[in-house]
Amino acid sequence: MRRRNFLTIAGLGAGTVLGTAACGGSSEGGGDSAGGAIKVAYQQWGSGTVMKDYLTNVKSAYESANSGKTMELVPIVAAENDYYTKLQLMMRSPRTSPDVVYEDTFLINSDITAGYLQPLDSWLGKWEEWNQFQDVAKGAAKAADGKTYGIPDGTDTRALWYNRDLFAQAGLPTEWTPTSWDDILAAAREIKGKLPDVTPLNVYAGKAAGEAASMQGFEMLFYGTGTTLYDVDQDKWNVGSPEFRDSLQFIKTIFDEKLAPDPSIALDAQVGNRMQEEFLPGGKLAMNLDGSWVSSTWLETGGAPWPEWNEVMGQAPMPTKDGSGEGRISMSGGWTWAMTKNASNADDAWNVMSTLTSFENNLRYNINAAAVAVRKDVAEDPEYTGSNPTLEFFSSLVPVTQYRPQNTEYPRVSNEIQVAMEAVVTGQATPSEAADAYDEAVKGIVGEDKTATF
Repeated sequence: MRRRNFLTIAGLGAGTVLGTAACGGSSEGGGDSAGGAIKVAYQQWGSGTVMKDYLTNVKSAYESANSGKTMELVPIVAAENDYYTKLQLMMRSPRTSPDVVYEDTFLINSDITAGYLQPLDSWLGKWEEWNQFQDVAKGAAKAADGKTYGIPDGTDTRALWYNRDLFAQAGLPTEWTPTSWDDILAAAREIKGKLPDVTPLNVYAGKAAGEAASMQGFEMLFYGTGTTLYDVDQDKWNVGSPEFRDSLQFIKTIFDEKLAPDPSIALDAQVGNRMQEEFLPGGKLAMNLDGSWVSSTWLETGGAPWPEWNEVMGQAPMPTKDGSGEGRISMSGGWTWAMTKNASNADDAWNVMSTLTSFENNLRYNINAAAVAVRKDVAEDPEYTGSNPTLEFFSSLVPVTQYRPQNTEYPRVSNEIQVAMEAVVTGQATPSEAADAYDEAVKGIVGEDKTATF
């Protein structure tokens, strides 16, 4: 999950999206020669214009360089989980399928298995710019079959954002580096006692937040306990884990003690927008466990410009549970531009994709989106390196970052994480009960023989 808060094309609804989907069919390196616009589908979410401006400029560049060719922008109006569902529904049929889609890397394998995407290797092998992409980013777009199904546009890391002004008012240090979960809880309790009108801490939780709850919320806790959801060498999923219960207990603590947003806010689909556009700029939230892209909302090009953000907001690495191991933890994800199996003209779709991810376009996108660059030439460009004061901090977390399991089962397992979190937030289950239900659900998804405790 990543940077979904700022994607928008005003005035187009979900019905418009489904009504303008592409038709036709193709196979790798081929496709029919019929004319027509190449349709590019992505998520419309939030009130910003970063993605709108980026895609509008790419459309202009593509159409100028390719006489007689057109590119049609197809926003899908939906929150994160609904975006995935709607996009998959569209890709099922040649009648409704877009040509190019914005694909979260964790969905690549499941969407390949479902027959929605086609590999890009025949084009990538001839594309000189592919050498500029970092190997780790290439790996994130490679599927279990060894083929590559997407071109990454950037990556991200996650950490704690905190409001220096509120920390000062609560008598806390304005340069803050917690070394354990207990340090975070101690700061949250101090803020609650000194500033009763301020929400001390936001950790995304529940189904409405979608992958943000799984990744920014639970996994930032769970992976900080020294274990993982899935062991590649064993090809087994982790069930019966005491650390899973510990992570849910942290969630229970912050909600029970009212250190977190009220559940009516935390479990609302707009929670991400509200934290970034309302609570943080309005001085109503002291700490937010979130991603490197958050400041893009506050830039002049963002959805909620906030000129003072860099003076007010500090960043701290998320500590491991007790400071053990590396002492800090991060999770990284990423999105790609992928080609659907039913693309109406595969070569034209490829030309659009290579334009989307060219040096100039990727540079501009990474600057405005506050993304961690995956192209080596962009990462080294002086305009990029000087574009955001948080860039050095979030890039420094790459050595300790972790990645979600990249297999077909993860999306369903992620959903069960969200179910477990929401059950704890609402008081419908204790951490142990929610963890037990999660364990049984995972066994049902992957098979008991592919589970173990580690």
